[in-house]
Amino acid sequence: MESRHFRQQIAALRQSFFDEGILDEQFTELEQLEEKGNPSFLQQVFTMYFNDSTTVLDTVEQALGEIDVVKLEHVLHKFKGSSASVGAKKVVNEIIKTRRLLGEGNLEGAKVAFQELRKEYENLKAMLEHYFQQLAQAGPVQAAQLPN
Repeated sequence: MESRHFRQQIAALRQSFFDEGILDEQFTELEQLEEKGNPSFLQQVFTMYFNDSTTVLDTVEQALGEIDVVKLEHVLHKFKGSSASVGAKKVVNEIIKTRRLLGEGNLEGAKVAFQELRKEYENLKAMLEHYFQQLAQAGPVQAAQLPN
């Protein structure tokens, strides 16, 4: 009975990602790929995303300081693509806002938006690390087996 309750808590945590607009349907599609043989596929994907994103965020911060708009646009475009590919909806929205402000020539606004972007990214990272820890404690279970 305790196991079922724990799985329900995990399912509620997962659902909160969608309810709060943190993740989108791309996350669900990645979960479905996991079911086809690699039980840690989703966690591996996010580990790579978070590892790569650390460098990207540092590059954006440096380019903001140097006011290198061309570099910023290029790096943010790539980061938007990688974030969208994992379903990081709020991160993508903040990237769009930062790019829009850059395009308008509003560097100070872009710097503020970048801080919001970093905040959303850190929030996503913390929430998913917690989620994956909870899944590991639950034992071998596929996302599709979690109660709704």
